Parts: sequence; C-alpha cells; structure tokens
Amino acid sequence: MKTLIQRGLALLDSPAVNGLALLVVRLALAAQFWRSARTKVEEGSFLTINPITYDLFRDEYHMPAPEITGTIATYAEHALPILVMLGLATRFGAAGLFVMTMVIQLFVYPEAFWNPHVMWFGLSAILIARGGGLFALDRLFDRRLSLAAPPRTSGFAH
Repeated sequence: MKTLIQRGLALLDSPAVNGLALLVVRLALAAQFWRSARTKVEEGSFLTINPITYDLFRDEYHMPAPEITGTIATYAEHALPILVMLGLATRFGAAGLFVMTMVIQLFVYPEAFWNPHVMWFGLSAILIARGGGLFALDRLFDRRLSLAAPPRTSGFAH
C-alpha cells in the first residue's frame, strides 16, 4: 500500500502533471482578462476602443485621465492574456495582470475583494512564482533568456 501511495505521489509530482496544472492556471487567468478586454472594443474590431469605455473609466471607475487609462487598460487586457495563454514571458504577463488586479481592487472596487479578485491574485501569484511550466513557450527560451522556472526535483515548494 505504501508503494502505491508513493507511486501516486510521484506521478502527481511529475513535470507533466505540474505542467498541466500550470496550463490550467494560465488559461483560467487569461480568460478572465481577455473577456474583459473584448468588452472595451467595438464589436467586430480587434483593437478599436469603444467610446463607452472612456465613459466607464470616467464615470464608474473614477479614473484620472480616462482616455489614457482606458486605452492602457484595454491594450494591456489584450496583450497580457495572450502572453499568459501562450506561456511567453509568463511571469511578466502574470505580474502585469497582478498589478491590474491591484488597481481594480484599490481604486475601482475596493469592497469586492473576496469576489473574483482574490482568485486573480492567487492565479497570477502562482504564475509569478512558478513560471509557465512544461507546456509554455518560455521553455523554448529557457536556456537563453531564463524566462521559465528553474528545474525542480520535487513538490511545489522547497
């Protein structure tokens, strides 16, 4: 029985299982921000910002310079999820989404911490700490650019 449990734990600790788990984390986080990004652009366009976006940033979010903050947020909500989904510069993309979540939390919806924001913090923190995993494009550049997590021998923590 002990051997069976050890084999099961070894399987769960394998790079493939960890890579699949990180892929799920990447897709879950990216999907949230991608859907939000698509609400800020004209229907049928890729990056033509809907003028209503600026009204939203001015009237509901009370952000300074709504034309600038709305534009930055829209482009970031498109670019960063793509990086995270592909696992390309995963830590950078996740850090950007973490910062966006922090801005949303502190300045837009400070009363909504336990809603989706805590999940976004958690998912992005995992990717910042762990990288994109085995099934990330970062792996292709690992030796040259050190974008992926260093190889591990066991467990999620050392």
